[in-house]
Amino acid sequence: MGSFNFGIFPLLERYSKFKFDWEPGYLEMTRDFVFMNTFKSMEVFFKTFRDHGTKPEMECYDMGHIYNVAFMAEKGFIEKPFFLQLIMGILGAIQPSVENLLHMKKTADSLFGDDYIWSVLPVGRHQFSLGIVAAVMGGNVRVGMEDNLYLGKGVKVKSNQESVQKIRGMMEALSLEIGTPDEVRKMLKLKGKNQTKF
Repeated sequence: MGSFNFGIFPLLERYSKFKFDWEPGYLEMTRDFVFMNTFKSMEVFFKTFRDHGTKPEMECYDMGHIYNVAFMAEKGFIEKPFFLQLIMGILGAIQPSVENLLHMKKTADSLFGDDYIWSVLPVGRHQFSLGIVAAVMGGNVRVGMEDNLYLGKGVKVKSNQESVQKIRGMMEALSLEIGTPDEVRKMLKLKGKNQTKF
């Protein structure tokens, strides 16, 4: 939901070997990389989503991005209920902490009231712990290998299924409810799989 510095170059200091030749150059490139998403580009994206009956996920990597959602809604580009993905942990954006998560949630509450659904996506080692905090707060959780390659300290994940099973087990141990695919479609007011073209 906005432009920001997207730095993953510190991984160069963590690893001495890479599987592919292109990896070190790609990581180094992010030292001078801005993930650009202007208001004009957001207008184009949201118009395309609206014209095709697609529900957008609003990825908020920083506090200003939440205010950008409010602005785009005020201008009529997106409709309630909004689906906010609060992303934490990329260098150049908001960092993972309970305090930052509470601040993002409180800001969204003040702007949208009950007219939004939210999820948290902490990158790296905070994925499960902050995911549980979000679930206890009434939010939703996103996990997977795109953002975290470990199930725990020193234990590499083998599949997205492992990550989902772990967070599900943690949530069930706390008596938190797990939504079914149909329940999630209803909650987000999605058009349904039978109305898509793939």
